Amino acid sequence: MSPIKNPLKITDTTLRDGHQSNLATRLRTADMEPIAEEMDKAGFYSVEVWGGATFDVCTRFLNEDPWERVRVLKRLMPSTPLQMLLRGQNLVGYRNYPDDIVKAFIHHSVEVGIDIFRVFDALNDERNLEMAMRTIKELGKHVQACVCYSLTEPQMGGPVYNLDYFVSKARLLEDMGADSLCIKDMAGLIAPYDAFELVKALKARLRLPIQLHTHYTSGMAAMSVLKAAEAGVDMVDACLSPFALRSSQPAVESLAIALRGTERDTGLDIDHLVRLAEYFEGIAPKYRDFLTNNRMSMIDTEVLQHQVPGGMISNLASQLKEADALDRINEVYQELPKLRKELGYPPLVTPTSQIVGIQAVNNVLFGRYKMISAQVKDYVYGLYGRPPAPMDPEVARVALQDYPKGQQPITTRAADALEPELEKAKEATKEIAKDTGDLLIYALYPTTGMTFLRWKYGLEEPPPEVRPKTMAEVLKEEELISKAKAGLLVEKSATEVKPGREPLPRGPRARTFKVYVEGESFEVAVEPTEAAPTPTYPSPMSYAPPTTPATPRAAPTATPTSAASAGVQPPAAVSRPPEAIVGEGTAIRAPMPGVIVRYMVEVGQKVKEGDMILILEAMKMENALPSPRDGVVKSISAAPGTRVTKDQVLAIIE
Repeated sequence: MSPIKNPLKITDTTLRDGHQSNLATRLRTADMEPIAEEMDKAGFYSVEVWGGATFDVCTRFLNEDPWERVRVLKRLMPSTPLQMLLRGQNLVGYRNYPDDIVKAFIHHSVEVGIDIFRVFDALNDERNLEMAMRTIKELGKHVQACVCYSLTEPQMGGPVYNLDYFVSKARLLEDMGADSLCIKDMAGLIAPYDAFELVKALKARLRLPIQLHTHYTSGMAAMSVLKAAEAGVDMVDACLSPFALRSSQPAVESLAIALRGTERDTGLDIDHLVRLAEYFEGIAPKYRDFLTNNRMSMIDTEVLQHQVPGGMISNLASQLKEADALDRINEVYQELPKLRKELGYPPLVTPTSQIVGIQAVNNVLFGRYKMISAQVKDYVYGLYGRPPAPMDPEVARVALQDYPKGQQPITTRAADALEPELEKAKEATKEIAKDTGDLLIYALYPTTGMTFLRWKYGLEEPPPEVRPKTMAEVLKEEELISKAKAGLLVEKSATEVKPGREPLPRGPRARTFKVYVEGESFEVAVEPTEAAPTPTYPSPMSYAPPTTPATPRAAPTATPTSAASAGVQPPAAVSRPPEAIVGEGTAIRAPMPGVIVRYMVEVGQKVKEGDMILILEAMKMENALPSPRDGVVKSISAAPGTRVTKDQVLAIIE
């Protein structure tokens, strides 16, 4: 067989964006290890294993050290470059971090094994990429800079996202030292012929290799990848079939077969790809609870209107489900385009997808702009950078009316307004952090990061929900579903026990599930019989981050407020969190599931109506809950770092 003239190179996303898009990022390292060596033999250009939401989810939901995941995969996959998604100055978080944190994070990422950094800024503000790109280049690693693909029209064009916009942004990134360029189409918006035109234009104007990243959400991804291949794109993203399609990437097996025998033949062994897919098919049942199943169609053409990226779709659905509001997801989709226009047409990619998406949820659940997250206020002030188009001035005025940093947005590089934070993080973690990785976990996520460190070092018992689901539990569920379909599963009360027999005690590791069968639900408890796996961690690594003395940055607060512009529902001056009369007092309840960040008051303190009582992190955004009345704080019901459920009492004012 003659050599392939111009093979299309494949970045496999199964271990990162594949499960982030379809399974809310829940794939565990223990399920990656058995197949990693075989993936290393596949011949992929690179394997995306880290970044994006994986860092946050590891510590928040999986009780896993995210740094250890990279170490493990690097040991098992020495021949294939490991790639991560880095959100520029946002790193793997939801706000811009100061330069000292950015440099320390990238240094440690290189040390644990990352080879290729795909770097993007959610607003395509190149100023937010300067520090990350410079640091990566200094360390001798590959910088793949991104242009985030977005639209204001049904297809490429219009006053903002036109061909000249994308080409000019790409040339800026080339001048900044990018080693390759990625067209980052996070929501599956790029149409096949637009992909062809854009790739052709970039290949004509740039000297860099070009990669296309897209999602299957709208159903166009495979067609767009083929047209991009015809136009000369160098690399594309694809995913093994069990985690492909839906809101993920095209299937790598189908792509390899479609191009076989052509000048763009990938050169990948189809039989080997099939064996890899069989492995993931075997473990997939453990994660099926995270697969969105609220519609029959595998594609969502409405994405061309709401533009929510794949990973955010599964997270929005999951979080609305927790808030008992999944039935309102279409209202959220309808709210998104209006909100996005008011905020200056930001591309919807993390963190702006979270900022805009969660504000859309707030607008639907509580009324338009009745509750504005801290991150929306930071965005309007300019701490995320410069949006592609002007913001609605009335919305901006309302968002900043109580903002502690001021009411006039900044116009400089966002990170220039931030004080260093590394020394502050060192001081806060000096009694618990054992290495640089621990320090950075806290620096990026102070609340959930500290909780994870307490789990990691045995200072706090991890909650049952972070335990991995086992195949034994999956088989038990399937057995129960089979019984239910056969009419053999009936609900019995605790008192319905056969004469002479005691009811079976519920074990400490029992987990409760709702099983839905043909319109009926059954609540069952399942207790695994084998021992639960316990995460283990190696000795700390010896990397010392920059040690420039730092001045702590004041933490921003979020104030629920109002807007009176056209199309913005005018609420009262201060919004009300859910409340209820409890005895002589008024209870402040959680409006949705979340984590207590901090209380702003103490028991016995006098407060006035509208005074901030606490900060609740809900759906990864911070929201301040005010006092609904004048009075005295009678009680505080939870400690910082506590996970709370919807309607749980958080404080009582009397």
